[in-house]
Parts: sequence; C-alpha cells; structure tokens
Amino acid sequence: MIYKHLTALLCFTFLPLAVGCGGPAADAPDDSQTTITMDGPPPEFDDVHDHPSEGPHHGTLVELGSEEYHAEVVHDEQSVTIYILDASATEPVAIDAADLTINLTHDGSPEQFKLVADPDEGDGEGKSSRFTLADAELVKHLDDDAAAPTLTVTIAGTPYRGQIKHDHDHDGHDHAGHQH
Repeated sequence: MIYKHLTALLCFTFLPLAVGCGGPAADAPDDSQTTITMDGPPPEFDDVHDHPSEGPHHGTLVELGSEEYHAEVVHDEQSVTIYILDASATEPVAIDAADLTINLTHDGSPEQFKLVADPDEGDGEGKSSRFTLADAELVKHLDDDAAAPTLTVTIAGTPYRGQIKHDHDHDGHDHAGHQH
C-alpha cells in the first residue's frame, strides 16, 4: 500500500517535468517568423550640441555649465585670449568679472594663470567678453595634453569650470601666421 501512495506521489511530482513547463503557449505568436519592413532609411538624429565646432574667432570651444555659456580659447605663440560666448557659442557675452583663471598641471605641480579683462568693442561699461594674457609659457601648456588645463570663471555670481581641450593635430601644422 505504501508503494501505491509513493508511486502516486512520484507521478504527481515528476509528471509536470515530463510534460514540460515553460514551452511556448499555443496562442502566442511565433516571433521567429516576424519580418519588419521600413519605407525608407532610418531617421536622422540632431546633434545634441547645436553649436559650431569652433568659435567665431576660429578658436577652441569650452563648455561652461550645462552649456549655458561657452568660452573660446584663441592663442598665438606669445599670448592667450579667451572670449565668453552665449549658449550657441556664436555671440559674445560681456560679464562683470575683472579676470578669469586657467589652472593646469606642469611637471606634477599645479600652476595658475590669470587672464585680465580686456573689453571688446561694445562690451559696455565695467564689463568684458574678452580676457587676455601675454605668456608664452601658458601657450606651451595649452598645447600639452598632460597639463589638463581647466578654465574657471564666475558669471552673474555663478562659478563655472570647463576643460580646455586642444582640438587639432600638430604634425605638419605651422602655427606661424594664425591664431587658434
């Protein structure tokens, strides 16, 4: 009698495994045979950065904040100029700062460079959209990827930081006669 109960228990325990669970339901569609057709090429996506790849003075752009502003870094062999630009990186924005700062690392030590306000035409009294510094050492550091230069500036009471990245290759590139 024990064998009958044991046999019945085993049948009910292992019967679902023998029959199978988790197989495709009878009314579920067979996805392996589904074909998708398109009426044309996939849609194009707009670039998230809706601004130019270089500034109006052909310099390197630096994003400030969540692109509320941009800075444009332009330099020749002896000096650096930074322009503060709007969110679209096309129009100057005159701010009431007397200077801005570039922090970088050189030979493992931090260095700091202050660029002073040099108001551009039309900036208004006590404001500037342009900041300059004549310093050949800073120019060399801006072209050194290991220096990791960072721009800091306060605009309307809010401090902003942005990484300055050198955008072009120097191989076969002559710096004489132009700024970048």
